[in-house]
Amino acid sequence: MMPPMIYALLKLIHLLSIGLWVAGMGFTLLILRPAVADLEPGARVRLMHAVFTRFFRVVTVVSVLSLVTGYWMLGRTAKTVVQAGGQFDMPLAWTLMAVLGTLMVAIFFHIRFALYRRLDRAVQASDWPLAAKALDTIRQWVAFNFGLGLLVVVIAAMRPFL
Repeated sequence: MMPPMIYALLKLIHLLSIGLWVAGMGFTLLILRPAVADLEPGARVRLMHAVFTRFFRVVTVVSVLSLVTGYWMLGRTAKTVVQAGGQFDMPLAWTLMAVLGTLMVAIFFHIRFALYRRLDRAVQASDWPLAAKALDTIRQWVAFNFGLGLLVVVIAAMRPFL
């Protein structure tokens, strides 16, 4: 059986990781992007590239932490129930959060390791139209992932009813 303090620590790391990730996407989409819209294209793209360079480093860590801690808590809970002689039936909310969280990480990895590389190459070449196109594609995927993140938060809040 996992000591309650360890489970609580895992849950704290899990919640803080998801909170930072979802809030960061919201900040980028709803505050930063509109604030830089009036900048000259080269300056706007360079700024967003610099922001994403730092943000994606953080999200790489917190996205993996959210998956590891989430699946660890699921596995430990299932193991504890089975060891006590019960049958583990994963709640619908947990299933939805696990599936959506895994999908979010997969989407983020696509953004980070495919789309961001396109942006990086365009910035290095000072090809602002290509960089702007790459940024728009990143924005679309981040917006989709932000929607999934909000859905996960809603599911977590509605968990007692699911």
